[in-house]
Amino acid sequence: MMAIAQPSLTYHDRRGRLETYFDRTAAQSWARLTSDAPVSGIRATVRAGRNRMRDTLLSWLPADLTGRRVLDAGCGTGALAVEAARRGAEVVAIDVAASLVDVARDRTPDGLAIDWRVGDMRDLALSRFDHIVAMDSLIHYRAWDIVDVVQALAEQANGSLLFTFAPSTRPLAVMHAVGKLFPRGDRAPAIEPVRERLLRTLLRGVMPDARLGRDARIASGFYTSHALEVLPG
Repeated sequence: MMAIAQPSLTYHDRRGRLETYFDRTAAQSWARLTSDAPVSGIRATVRAGRNRMRDTLLSWLPADLTGRRVLDAGCGTGALAVEAARRGAEVVAIDVAASLVDVARDRTPDGLAIDWRVGDMRDLALSRFDHIVAMDSLIHYRAWDIVDVVQALAEQANGSLLFTFAPSTRPLAVMHAVGKLFPRGDRAPAIEPVRERLLRTLLRGVMPDARLGRDARIASGFYTSHALEVLPG
């Protein structure tokens, strides 16, 4: 069995900033972004990119999830969790931001039973799952923190673990730099671009028995994210 690394100070710091940002600053704007309401051109590209990424990750899961447990790790406003539940899965969806979980709970279609929770996606009390998905919930963390979280989640996965990270690309680096020009109170917690080769090397180092499967990169205007499938050994 793999030894699970303890959360680093940078992980705790970033998690706290995310909680503060979404609960106190961005709850309404994020709820709007993840709805069908009209949004600005920049936000429209982000919405389109997120929709494509969610569809990609869902396409890597079985079409029929009846009898399977799925964890939506960093569920946000819950779109992926809802689709997994529609496929018959028993879904646990967790996010550090209570305001986003409230939106997700309010948007749950009638007839779907989803276990919505507020907390840390690394919580071992969540037990085991057939599939775990962490879409864009790790893009604010550095490479070693991503690896720590993926390692911890893999310990709970009977089947696949799907996650996304912000790939280190020139356009993303430019947008990252531009974001620092905004007043501090208006900034979202910084996205941390990560080199794909480094991330793969670190993952192989701490999870030698795991297999890295499918991957896909989605770029849509101000949205760039890279998905990776991990199949624990």
